[in-house]
Amino acid sequence: MRVLVTGVAGFIGFHLAGRLLDEGREVVGIDNLNPYYDPSLKRARLEMLTPREGFTFRFMDCADRRAMEGLFEGGPFDVVVHLAAQAGVRYSLENPHAYIDANITGFLHVLEGCRHASVSHLVFASSSSVYGANVKMPFSVHDNVDHPVSLYAATKKANELMAHTYAALYGLPCTGLRFFTVYGPWGRPDMALFTFTKAILEGRPIDVYNFGDMKRDFTYIDDIVEGLVRVMHLVPSPNPAWNAAEADPGTSFAPYRIYNIGGSRPVDLMRFIEVLEDALGRKAEKNLLPLQKGDVRQTWADADDLERAVGFRPGVSVEEGVARFVSWYLGYYRA
Repeated sequence: MRVLVTGVAGFIGFHLAGRLLDEGREVVGIDNLNPYYDPSLKRARLEMLTPREGFTFRFMDCADRRAMEGLFEGGPFDVVVHLAAQAGVRYSLENPHAYIDANITGFLHVLEGCRHASVSHLVFASSSSVYGANVKMPFSVHDNVDHPVSLYAATKKANELMAHTYAALYGLPCTGLRFFTVYGPWGRPDMALFTFTKAILEGRPIDVYNFGDMKRDFTYIDDIVEGLVRVMHLVPSPNPAWNAAEADPGTSFAPYRIYNIGGSRPVDLMRFIEVLEDALGRKAEKNLLPLQKGDVRQTWADADDLERAVGFRPGVSVEEGVARFVSWYLGYYRA
């Protein structure tokens, strides 16, 4: 199997590529190494992948149409896993154009490449952010997600719609995975676990939004990768029971599926901080703040569809996952 992984120097892309190489797959990875967060961390991830047999890296931006056309012309790829994106909810308030360029234009180029190269399966990253203003818990792929509260969420919803269109028009099999608060070693420095750890070790207060009244369905990176690998092998087919009069957003008359991938165990933010304090052996000074624009109070994944489809449900506890992250952080930064 020859797999194209976009965003390969990113948090999830790096871990997925390593897993695929462990399994003897050939991996072509692309990334533009943008400076949204410290590129040295991205380069360090790449330094671990580059010497490995079966891995090829190409410095490339998904928003570059000609470069992407050349990439797919030089294929072939059996499966494409599209993880490249402009991430972050709060950053979308400051730099909205970055999200359109990377998440909309870039994704269009991936879809076009897959269509013309007759790729057998496109797996792409969506996000729990698409649930937006929904309050019915747990979040289900069978519920509508028509009320996003951030531009980032809107672009991820748009990705799902674009993928469905290509599945319907061209028969391109597409599977979207809605990730729920991914964390773990080599994680993104803009995520709460990373920023909390850095601040606590430096003796600075941590910013705790909505005065701590938040819950997140934290999902450890190894569980995310396991789900991705299993879904890669499950090429979607049209659902013969799909009824347009009672349209189910989670399936389709086209070869298209959406799955949640989350631990299905929401954790109170204050409990999460306690777990981190225990792992670090230090207490945090908390700066309690109101809820930020674009943020939501709670996430909770209904992962039943994923379990039925591939026989897997994320299982790493937050206590174990945070301890693994702290061990990596202390070693990597020699803290």
